[in-house]
Amino acid sequence: MKRIFGTAKKLPPPPTLDETAGKISDKGDKVDDKIKGLDEQLARFKDQLKKTRPGPAQEAIKRRALQVLKQKKLYEQQREQLYQQQFNIDQTNFTVQSVKDTVETVQAMKVASKEMRTAFKANKELDIRFIDRMQDDLFDMMDMANDINEAMSRSYAVPEDVDEGDLMAELDALEMDMGTEATISEKGPSYMQEEEIELPSVPEPDAHPATEKEAAIKS
Repeated sequence: MKRIFGTAKKLPPPPTLDETAGKISDKGDKVDDKIKGLDEQLARFKDQLKKTRPGPAQEAIKRRALQVLKQKKLYEQQREQLYQQQFNIDQTNFTVQSVKDTVETVQAMKVASKEMRTAFKANKELDIRFIDRMQDDLFDMMDMANDINEAMSRSYAVPEDVDEGDLMAELDALEMDMGTEATISEKGPSYMQEEEIELPSVPEPDAHPATEKEAAIKS
């Protein structure tokens, strides 16, 4: 049967967006090269028109320049079309890639959601009620620990009716006694201290003694 009817030919795979974009880009480069060549021709015609006098020769140059200008306009239109096609393909490619990225993101989130659901079911530590009870127990135990520390820090055999003012007065008196003892220890006891005796003052000599003549005059 295959010899009679033959076998179906395998069709080539359709081009991808990247391949199509590459082909359009190559076409656009070729069109740009052609436009560049036409610009060079127009520049030469412009120089020839400046050097040629009015007449048949100048008119012939103008006709050829006009023909080149028409070709340039045609290629510019083709280039604009290629640019628009390139833009559409790039936009489509961007949209397709965005869809793929969205699908991958949703799949990853689906796997993560399944893992989180399994973890919540398998671990009671993730139960909010368990966490609340644990926090309450910790608060109660910390409160009990503070009560224990306060009880253990109490002073023994200290009367409860002691006035704080009386304690401060006794502390001041103790400081005065300690200051008196420090003074005695520096000077020694009273019976060992020498009494200070006031002696008469010695007259100071005259800085300018009087001469005999002055003494006689005074007498």
